[in-house]
Amino acid sequence: MRALIMRNALFAFGLTAISFSSAQANYIGPSSIKTIGTVAEILKDPVDDQRVLLRGYLIKQVGKEKYIFSDGSNEIRVEIDYEVFRGQTVDEKTRVELVGEVEKDFLESPEVDVEVLTLLPQ
Repeated sequence: MRALIMRNALFAFGLTAISFSSAQANYIGPSSIKTIGTVAEILKDPVDDQRVLLRGYLIKQVGKEKYIFSDGSNEIRVEIDYEVFRGQTVDEKTRVELVGEVEKDFLESPEVDVEVLTLLPQ
């Protein structure tokens, strides 16, 4: 009887885990949501929570989790949590791709809250 209860509990747990993982799936197909791809676009018309995908370099650290990012023509401050680096070593010569959202607070310069950092070939 105890084995049956344990097996049923494990089965229920498995169903819950499957349901949770399905709810956490990310859609990667086409979208009607525009993603900004340059710093110039962000600076021209910063929209809070606008999705961005930027390629370039982290050229300087300016705070605990704050960096200056350059796409070669413009610069913007980005916030990258320690966990986002995933143990990857990055310096000012490392080409990266950043995925995140614009953060635009009243009377402050826009910055990008980075969710994903990927190292790119040089």
